[in-house]
Amino acid sequence: MPPKTHPTLLNRELSWLAFNARVLQEAQSPEVPLLERLKFMAIFSSNLDEYFKVRVATLRRLVKLKKKTRAKLGEDPAEQLKNLLAEVNKQQEAFGDTFRGSILPELHRQHIHLLSDHDLSETQLEWVGEYFRENVRDLLSPVSLDDNLHHLFLKDQSVYLTFLLTEPVKEKKHQPDERILVMELPTKRHGGRFVQLPAEGEDRYVLFLDDVIRCCATELFPQYKRVQVHAIKISRDAELDIQEEVSGNLMAKIKSSLQKRETGYPARLLYDPAMPQEVLRAIMHKTGIGKGELVAGSRYHNFRDFFGFPDVGRPDLTYPAQPPLPHPTLPRGTGSMLTAIAERDHLLHLPYQSFEYVTRFLTEAALDPAVTSIGVTLYRVSAKSEVAKALVKAAKQGKQVTVVVELKARFDEESNMYWAEKLQQAGANVIFGIPDLKVHSKLALVTRTEDEKAKQYAYLSTGNFNEVTSQIYADHGLFTADERLTSEVSRVFDYFLDRQAKDGFEYLLVAPFELRDRLNELVDREIELAKAGKDAYIILKVNALQDDRMIHKLYEASAAGVRVELLVRGISCLIPQVPGQSENIEQRGIVDRYLEHARVYVFGNDGDEKVFVASSDWMARNLDRRVEVGFPILDPKIRAEVRHLLDLQRQDNVKSRDFHNNFIGQDDKKAPQVRAQLATYEYLKKLSKARPTEKADAKPAGKKAPRKKPAA
Repeated sequence: MPPKTHPTLLNRELSWLAFNARVLQEAQSPEVPLLERLKFMAIFSSNLDEYFKVRVATLRRLVKLKKKTRAKLGEDPAEQLKNLLAEVNKQQEAFGDTFRGSILPELHRQHIHLLSDHDLSETQLEWVGEYFRENVRDLLSPVSLDDNLHHLFLKDQSVYLTFLLTEPVKEKKHQPDERILVMELPTKRHGGRFVQLPAEGEDRYVLFLDDVIRCCATELFPQYKRVQVHAIKISRDAELDIQEEVSGNLMAKIKSSLQKRETGYPARLLYDPAMPQEVLRAIMHKTGIGKGELVAGSRYHNFRDFFGFPDVGRPDLTYPAQPPLPHPTLPRGTGSMLTAIAERDHLLHLPYQSFEYVTRFLTEAALDPAVTSIGVTLYRVSAKSEVAKALVKAAKQGKQVTVVVELKARFDEESNMYWAEKLQQAGANVIFGIPDLKVHSKLALVTRTEDEKAKQYAYLSTGNFNEVTSQIYADHGLFTADERLTSEVSRVFDYFLDRQAKDGFEYLLVAPFELRDRLNELVDREIELAKAGKDAYIILKVNALQDDRMIHKLYEASAAGVRVELLVRGISCLIPQVPGQSENIEQRGIVDRYLEHARVYVFGNDGDEKVFVASSDWMARNLDRRVEVGFPILDPKIRAEVRHLLDLQRQDNVKSRDFHNNFIGQDDKKAPQVRAQLATYEYLKKLSKARPTEKADAKPAGKKAPRKKPAA
């Protein structure tokens, strides 16, 4: 039972912003290669865009509820909105200071010059003018904000340039003294946000596309002597389904109290503070955007475009290459994946090892005459998905192909819909999710006829079937033919087909049916052990820890003497090291080259450790309103391998931050440095060179259980 007094929890919104502050720390760190720091700036910016589209937009919708309904939400959304916007402003100031005061000067020292239109030499101005006429001018379509335009619709996440035209040449009669126009920056049609100018010796010069247009604005509008150009960008409400946030009777009240809104209501308008007020007023008037949505930005918006910063031929300013490693026990070259999986379990570690094993598994199944059916859950797929192509091939080969496509995977709906249509055309049975639930589990199941019997092969993963994200997301995926697991994976696919709730899973942890209850049982077991004076511990690695009931349970475990170690990359509403509440809980999180995405649950279990890998975070939506699957690691060798990699993360003293975003262990100059992601690559590299018959069990990295006295 939860404690009688409600424990202190950290506000979810501020916790998320604390995570994005860790991303900004990477951009600020001189230890990170310079061009990688630019990418972290892009990640920070992209994260903040999504945050406004989803979280801020949702809070603004909740603010408009009736007072009595708002009171039942627990926290006042207006107060939350005020606090988070204050924190956002602080972070954006730090972002700007980092870019202007640190990154730009360091680029300059490395002979990489990100110029503005004011910095160009006469020779460069001539080159830019020629480039504008040949490559940019025909892409531009400015719209005049005059009486003929009744409403201006700005596309989500696109940069627009505004033009204030003054001092007319007066060549034409009735020409207005002042005109205001707006135009979308043609980033995609141009092929990127940046233009690389001719090099001069070792110096490299890069210009924003915005500044190419600024340089040539008077050429674009020859009727006026003066043209002022400024940038704006809008972030629109992503229409987050409010069921993700609240449920039950309150849900019905909120639905009845919210008026229907135009899809994509503006959540934020970023504008250049130097923009003339008459231009800003005109934009507000023509778009209907109010003062509450205005956010002063900078001269340039969409820093996520720095993902496409030009290759300036300086590999020394990026992370050293880490090509995907061959797997030590899976076949290389043309060997059969199904044969290897039939012999033993294999755990794939992305992005350290190649995602190609997944596509090989599905492609081999598609072409194998003995394979009768394939089932896959697709949450996020890439635009050129090899996984989806393999499934299309299987359907055309006459296999029974069942694909669960989640159309509510936020920001990936378009790609998912495209492949859903392709799969349907090929003859696959496409299931568009489950009513009131998101299908977030990552599963593949292949059924093959062997000796006149059906044998099943499964792939269970923490990561998506996505070739692009597999190169930057750190995930685990299990290939198995173990009937204890495959039979239960088959039951999950049965649920997708018959929509009948399932229970009685012995091995898998499946939401929304039993995951929460099973986790509670596992925590209660540790509480019983602690009360009996035995060693009891929990190690939990997740992306987010937000569910208040599970946090209460961890507080209860701490009070009973259970040692709890948390490795949380993103949101954590649990506050560790609070006397009388969480003194036996310590927390850390890693932000590094790759995005930590795997979820791992470890329970001491009186010396017989239980290790689970899962698709689910400990959030209310994952435990109650999504189809999630956690799976036990049954093979002792693989279990030791998972624990070894987890121990490396527990020992990280280079990229680990504590609950307050302070780096852990860097004060101890004598301690050997452990950078978990680098150590993981080196460990798996050694395994890849060993023959399967030569490999021994993975050795622990130094400690099997949490320390008895967690560090403050």
